[in-house]
Amino acid sequence: MFARDCIKESTMKSPGYKRVAAIAVISIVAAAVSISGCTRDPSSKKISAGVAANFIKPFGELAAEFEGKTGIKVETTFTSSGTLYNQIKNGAPYDIFLSADEERPTLLLKEGKVLTPFVYAKGEVILWSGKKELCTAANWREALTLPGVNKISIANPATAPYGLAAKSALVGAELWDSLQPKLVNGQDIAQAFQYASTGATDMGFCAFSAAFSDEGKKGGYYAVAEAPAIVQSACVVKSTEKRDAADKFATFLVSPEAEKIKKKYGYK
Repeated sequence: MFARDCIKESTMKSPGYKRVAAIAVISIVAAAVSISGCTRDPSSKKISAGVAANFIKPFGELAAEFEGKTGIKVETTFTSSGTLYNQIKNGAPYDIFLSADEERPTLLLKEGKVLTPFVYAKGEVILWSGKKELCTAANWREALTLPGVNKISIANPATAPYGLAAKSALVGAELWDSLQPKLVNGQDIAQAFQYASTGATDMGFCAFSAAFSDEGKKGGYYAVAEAPAIVQSACVVKSTEKRDAADKFATFLVSPEAEKIKKKYGYK
């Protein structure tokens, strides 16, 4: 009653009251809609990341840690670096790209698609098998010649940096040509490990991080020192509409908290 009485009294004293009141109501409603939109729009609290398939396990922990600290959710697509490169080049709406090499982020920078890349991890190639009897050789080269090795998985060297590194080791050991009948290409390094861990292949060239997974711990592996170390770069996509959130995640990727998580999975 008090509010209504005040309105009546003001109306009697001010002929322009209705016009002023209407403007005030519109302003209040507009502000309410604006505030409501900010709090309810989930897109303001998430970013999209294209991530190289070798980084699946650590990235899950990194994304969860980042969301816990900032409230920003990271939606992720995992596939080969080459596939992600082509997608971003053709306008895919990622906010940040985590490659398994330095080459593709550098190419995207030259093409004006991303901001300056930075190194976020260094990985290694291993030869892994879920069959214990295949894990008794003196080294990876000898292991490939064991009688029980009929199929060997490898990530596609044309699109996957880990596959290219494995190929480099095989070429250096003069085994690339002779092993062609046994090699089974995976779309990416995650699929190469999947083939080996499910028994579709007897062995597989995988990322060292795979050995730290639950499935990886069931088998054994050989270090492949001849494969070049894999320097992995990331970059914020230039066209992102969520630059602030993407920058925050980029900074987090090289933070002490992130380094601890990456180290758990064999990354340097």
